[in-house]
Amino acid sequence: MKTNLSDEVSAALREGRPVVALESTVIAHGLPFPQNLDTARRVESIVRENGAVPATIAVFEGEFCVGLNGDQIEKLATGKNIRKISRRDLPVAVAKKLDCATTVATTAFIAHRVGIKVFATGGIGGIHRGFSADTSADLPELAQTPLTVVCSGAKIVLDLPATREWLETYGVTVLGWQCDEMPAFYSRSSGLAVDERVEDAVDAAAITAARDELDLKNAILVTVPVPQEFEINREELESMLADALKLADKNGITGKDVTPFLLAEMSTGSNGRTLAANIALLENNARIAAAIAVAIANDSR
Repeated sequence: MKTNLSDEVSAALREGRPVVALESTVIAHGLPFPQNLDTARRVESIVRENGAVPATIAVFEGEFCVGLNGDQIEKLATGKNIRKISRRDLPVAVAKKLDCATTVATTAFIAHRVGIKVFATGGIGGIHRGFSADTSADLPELAQTPLTVVCSGAKIVLDLPATREWLETYGVTVLGWQCDEMPAFYSRSSGLAVDERVEDAVDAAAITAARDELDLKNAILVTVPVPQEFEINREELESMLADALKLADKNGITGKDVTPFLLAEMSTGSNGRTLAANIALLENNARIAAAIAVAIANDSR
């Protein structure tokens, strides 16, 4: 299976320099144009400004691409036939030579495959409200892929208590970045405890190193609250979400289309405040992921 690494990413991995993987579904399906393109460029810049190499991941013509060029990122942001793929879709994408955006699960799979240790995203998938059998492929991927994943918890449209319980049951270590509760995406708290609080990148890197020494295969999930000035009250969010869920049901929205639909409806219902929060947490998570990647690289040396 051919994997195309950019020269920048290839050199960084060869030399043991810090690299941060970035997903592409947020570009193709998570944010509207032109915010998706602007955010993708800004997140990569933030990673570089904080001492690491960004590696946005996608699939083009059935080939894994790690470290995209400007044209590829623009294609993700503007293309009409970009398929959203999870792990199960990889054989189809490769065999049919498709152009695809990668979810958390597929980004983690490809990142680990090429030797990247840190991955920054917005929110992970989880267990859907009212239908516990609908469990995102992100969760089992986190349970079997030894990355350090920086996120703001699970997306607010999911069943957060059930998702937190799943992570505990399947051995995914959940750290709180300067917090004692797992964030709830647009909100800074969820009422759900983390396994351990960490104050800085050195703390997170030390726990990652201990996991590797123990030869454990689970991800370390570093959960980071949305910047305070962008936080949205949980009660307000729940009200907006209830309206969006009713509309999704009325329109027959199902499967992998549900989460992007709900997030788009909540952005409209909040006059763009949820979109602003989403962008803010993506940028903040990229900054923290770069710091952790630097700390891990320093440990390795």
